[in-house]
Amino acid sequence: MPLIYFLPPLATVLIWSGNMTINQLTVGTIAPSSIAFLRWLLALLVLTPFVLPAAWRFRADIRREWPKLAVLGMLGMGLWQGLAYVAAETTSATNMGILAAMVPLLTVLLSALILREPPTLGGIAGGILAFFGVTVLLGQGNPLSLMRLEVSPGDALMVLAATCYALYGVMLKRWQMGLPPWVMLYAQVCFAVLFLLPPYLIGPMTPVDSHNVWLILYAGIPASIITTFLWMHAVRQIGASQASIFINLMPLFSAVIAMVFLAERLAVFHVMGGLLILAGVIMAQRLTQPLKQVFATRRIKRAQQ
Repeated sequence: MPLIYFLPPLATVLIWSGNMTINQLTVGTIAPSSIAFLRWLLALLVLTPFVLPAAWRFRADIRREWPKLAVLGMLGMGLWQGLAYVAAETTSATNMGILAAMVPLLTVLLSALILREPPTLGGIAGGILAFFGVTVLLGQGNPLSLMRLEVSPGDALMVLAATCYALYGVMLKRWQMGLPPWVMLYAQVCFAVLFLLPPYLIGPMTPVDSHNVWLILYAGIPASIITTFLWMHAVRQIGASQASIFINLMPLFSAVIAMVFLAERLAVFHVMGGLLILAGVIMAQRLTQPLKQVFATRRIKRAQQ
């Protein structure tokens, strides 16, 4: 496979990792409810001239599928990003990148529960390993500290945000809708803007100024529109499973970007927890043989002996 095929997913994950740093820079500059709403409002305004004509042609399908599109918009855009902005107030960009890398593993686990996909050897073993990595990370090197609830609220919110995005991917797979990708995205953005409007109006409503406008621009265009285009291109070229492996690079990219731009220091527990989570994620993706098949193969080998 030509190496150029790996550039779109690599660029996507790099932009996503940069957005983790943007989340940190928003603290004290713009309220979470404001940037969560304004980024998707900006994305909606940019997409409208290009996608609205196609969306109008598929208005009957959108009307029929609107409950599903609303749930997807709430999970994948409203809660995933909204919770991340709130989490940034009490956790680091490094932690956010590491915890976001749990998305592929959580997707495997939720697929087994919701889509009835048979559990795999990697899913079980990788899940246990990644869970231990999370306890190392959230306990700052001491998993037993979790017994004393010494966990940052931001870390807990990022776990919840990652779960929402994993659920978004699973439901996207379960709900097969006959809509073009950009029309489906546009409809979800519309619902996300509606869901995020009440928190924005309740406030605190931060005015847009020269200090935060570039944060909104980055979050609304590169991290929302460009990444979506690149990711769809990547899935089309190398497949969804291969593309999702690149999400494992988010902790590395996030840590490096945070060290350069935020002067964050990388601790030993960051490395340990991140490596354990990544190992679990990779194990879940690579060891895809169903658990029943593993046991059946072992029984056959024993019988032959």
